[in-house]
Amino acid sequence: MTGVSVVVPTLGRPSLTALLTALAAGTRAPMPVEYLVVDDRADAAGELPIPPGIEVKVLTGRAAGPAAARNVGWQAASHEWVAFLDDDVLPDADWLARLHADLGTAAAHVGGVQGNLRVPLPSDRRPTDWERVTAGLADGAWITADMAYRRSALEATGGFDERLPRAFREDAELAHRVRNAGFELVKGARTVTHPVRPENRWVSVRTQRGNADDALLRHLYGPGWRTALEIPPGRRPRHVAVTVAGAFAVAAALTRRRGWGVAAAAATALWAAGTAEFAAARIAPGPRDAREVATMLLTSAVIPPVATVHWLRGWVRWRGSRPVEPQR
Repeated sequence: MTGVSVVVPTLGRPSLTALLTALAAGTRAPMPVEYLVVDDRADAAGELPIPPGIEVKVLTGRAAGPAAARNVGWQAASHEWVAFLDDDVLPDADWLARLHADLGTAAAHVGGVQGNLRVPLPSDRRPTDWERVTAGLADGAWITADMAYRRSALEATGGFDERLPRAFREDAELAHRVRNAGFELVKGARTVTHPVRPENRWVSVRTQRGNADDALLRHLYGPGWRTALEIPPGRRPRHVAVTVAGAFAVAAALTRRRGWGVAAAAATALWAAGTAEFAAARIAPGPRDAREVATMLLTSAVIPPVATVHWLRGWVRWRGSRPVEPQR
């Protein structure tokens, strides 16, 4: 191999400095390496916190999300391989050396090599819901927290789909197109650590925006899109059922129509049972302290309608969509 370009999209979080410091302090690799940081801040006031000891080329993104920022990065890359890192991971000291080994032994038909992800969890208590969600990244297929692609594979597929504006599914969708283009994807030996980012109690509600992205993928790849993209089953059918039941119960209470009493009671019972089941499934594996239980109860009532609304919004917006076309 001739070299590797390391692309890091960022919003300027403090974790970027820790990432670059770890790369600068790590074991050197016997290959040329260039570091490309894509500044994707909407308001790029001031320079990014680039630590001393590492040469970094800063590129300007369009504040259109990580998929678009990664496209800016790989299109400016100089080398045969492009390694994508999220700006909130910490590479092991031997990451570069292992990256060189991963890519140097990749056969010609291998288009991408994924690294390993380690998520540290508390040792003195059960993890919270958000900590478990973050830990689930360690089992994700082809996630760009640490994923290297051949430039030829990116060119053959057109790169990341910029209609997916969040760090959610955009990596799985690209991996699907890379494999469809005839390349193989494999797992490597290098490792990064992904600390759990501090968040407030409403983070699980905010992440429901990703349901709009799921609607796009359903349009692109049909009913079997989860299987095609190696994405586990979700709770959307239950969320829709609970939302419809809750909406009917509220409508019946507001209109007070005759004959709706039994149906309204049944709808209320279905909503309550569905919400309680969802909350219990999230509370059981957690620390079960007062704050976590209260958070799970509140958000379990809010998530189903929010998820359903985002899905419907995406379903309408992305009608008639087609997959990204390769570059010419």
